[in-house]
Amino acid sequence: MAKISSKCKLCRRANEKLFLKGDRCSSPKCALVRKPYAPGMHGNSGVPRGLSEYGKQLKEKQKLKRIYGVSEKQLRRFLEMARRQKGVLGDNLLTLLEYRLDNVVYRLGLAQSRAQARQLVSHKMFAVNNKMLNIPSAILKVGDVITVRENKRDKKLLKEIQAILSKDQKVAKWLAFDVKKMEGKVLAKPNREEVALNVDLAMVIEFYSR
Repeated sequence: MAKISSKCKLCRRANEKLFLKGDRCSSPKCALVRKPYAPGMHGNSGVPRGLSEYGKQLKEKQKLKRIYGVSEKQLRRFLEMARRQKGVLGDNLLTLLEYRLDNVVYRLGLAQSRAQARQLVSHKMFAVNNKMLNIPSAILKVGDVITVRENKRDKKLLKEIQAILSKDQKVAKWLAFDVKKMEGKVLAKPNREEVALNVDLAMVIEFYSR
């Protein structure tokens, strides 16, 4: 129980929904709906706490880590990879995070949350370009094909997801998904408008530039 409630505390601390628990975040059971204030004994004091510039940058960085479920070490590594690429640094960082296998599985609608997607990937549910891949942090690229492995398709969870997708397919625009084949494909590079990420990436970059 403590582990479940801890995710809700992260949203309350950020004072916004980070959608860490799938459908529950859109329901009246959402902790931020029931307790729209920060956790802790002073969370409901009604007195807003001012943040320094460093505090604001830290808040945005923490929010980004929590949304994608990455560690401090992983985020630093992605930022260094983004620096070596051409283009806008913030866009490069966002693309790398979106191209993670666990995030792609989530964006395809095969999991209700990124945490669930990581679990499914770790359980060897998927193949990328016909090869089993169970590393959630693996970075995909345009043209990669993600398939639910044949010997995993009788799983109850995936059958339920397939039924939902057959009625109401919610797939990111930069991806394609064939419900019958249970196969997805990376079509393009995501942009900020499509991702609609409520994080100030400039502040995240400034945090790591100190």
